[in-house]
Amino acid sequence: MQIRKVRFVKRPLHRLLTGAALATGLAVAVASCGFGSNDSADSDTTINFLAPVYSDGATGTKALWDGIIADFERQNPGLKVNLQLESWNSINDVVRTKLQSPSTTPDILNIDAYASFAGDGMLYPAAEIVSPQVLADIQPGFAKNASLDGTQYALPLFASTRTLFYNTELFARAGVAAPPKTWTELTEAAAKIQALGDGVSGYGLPLGSEEAQGETSIWTFGAGGDWSNGGEITVDTPANLEGVRAMRTLIDANATQPNPGATDRKDVINAFIQGKVGMIEGLPPTIGQIAAKNPELKYATAPSPTQSGQPVTLGVADHLMAFKKDGRKTETVKKFLDHFYSASVYANFVKHEGFIPITQSGAAELAQDPVTKAFAATLPVAKFYPSNNPKWAAAQGAIRQQMGTIAQGADPAQVLARIQEAAK
Repeated sequence: MQIRKVRFVKRPLHRLLTGAALATGLAVAVASCGFGSNDSADSDTTINFLAPVYSDGATGTKALWDGIIADFERQNPGLKVNLQLESWNSINDVVRTKLQSPSTTPDILNIDAYASFAGDGMLYPAAEIVSPQVLADIQPGFAKNASLDGTQYALPLFASTRTLFYNTELFARAGVAAPPKTWTELTEAAAKIQALGDGVSGYGLPLGSEEAQGETSIWTFGAGGDWSNGGEITVDTPANLEGVRAMRTLIDANATQPNPGATDRKDVINAFIQGKVGMIEGLPPTIGQIAAKNPELKYATAPSPTQSGQPVTLGVADHLMAFKKDGRKTETVKKFLDHFYSASVYANFVKHEGFIPITQSGAAELAQDPVTKAFAATLPVAKFYPSNNPKWAAAQGAIRQQMGTIAQGADPAQVLARIQEAAK
């Protein structure tokens, strides 16, 4: 969840940018054999699986799923999995078409949003499609985020969170001894780095329309804020205002890149990779981008600074879910998903896709993986968008359009009030 590597193009977690690619990556359209009403193999021993493409190439999404399915079928004679892959640009349309008939509805779907399907009673509860051991292995925060009205319906596939990336060479030149833990320390460090001149910016603050809601959430969450309370969207709150005012303080200190209100995240990530920005909030694929584009860059990661110094971050996950239909395939689905979430199978999938494992066993398997080493500690402190709330889409759109105006002098309180109004 927004990503390029030398050997393939990666597609991010879909909700991370709400339809945009993580950093710079775009989806590669790949389709395997489809399934539908004419499939004679659609029996209780056959799973029809619809999934998106995250990456291309010899170890990309198709190759990974093909290998997992081949191993599963070899270990379970008589069981079969029909895989259909679609690009993120097309998968939502494909899902809408397939759900028009039970005969074409997938048994397992990999996508971002699950709540509308769960609310319509279409999904199995997660407890019916994986073993208790798998459920207990999932990070609690991500399990809660995959739940509706107290029941978990989806299985997190993998995660993306944010953490502070900082240029250690610029820190040394500016006399900054350690990464900041609080906003006060962040502003002071950014100002010192900005003072180095030569086109260097202290902090990359992307409040352009690409993904202002992501950067803003890091700051509002860092003040103890949230975007919802129960069923209500809560934008205009004292805690959220503290977070937005902290961004404005950083801007007023001239410690960011020029024109932060119109800067997209991909631009500050690229500037960081080029050594022109002291600090950014980065994602798991940022590590691969640095390795591909500027492997000599001297950088490190640290928890995202907050108002108090207590870590918190933004988390996003895509999900696996299973449609009940007539209930004939429960055991077959359960066998496949238990196979997928076994530690070695799951860890290999996550490693090659370049994200963060959401199972404890997967994290243990990948303890030395660069992405896991940098991001695993962020999972327990991740907070989420209220994606299950139907009013969130309007609020999110308003954040993307309005938040950048604080860089042109707009009052943070008035900006939040306008966003709150848009969410009604």
